[in-house]
Amino acid sequence: MIVLVGMIIISFVFYFYYKTKQFRATLPIRRKWYASIASVALGSFVLFFGINQLFVFQSIVTYIISGIFIILGLALMIYNYKAAKHYHSFVAEEARLNQ
Repeated sequence: MIVLVGMIIISFVFYFYYKTKQFRATLPIRRKWYASIASVALGSFVLFFGINQLFVFQSIVTYIISGIFIILGLALMIYNYKAAKHYHSFVAEEARLNQ
């Protein structure tokens, strides 16, 4: 359970870090890339939070809500990983064009 709390904190720190980099970026594709990576971290936060709730509280309502969190977290991670991979292929080209 301590490991899950650590993963929750680490994923939130990564989310905050990449969200800050997104706001500071000037190039639009790089900004979208940072937003996608931040959303992957947010998805991992929701996923780990849902898993942690399964261990903390044990009732039917908790299982349903944790299942929703786990599914939502996985969906966020998968979708935004694909988006980050897509935008990453254009980041170097955008930097080269804007120098």
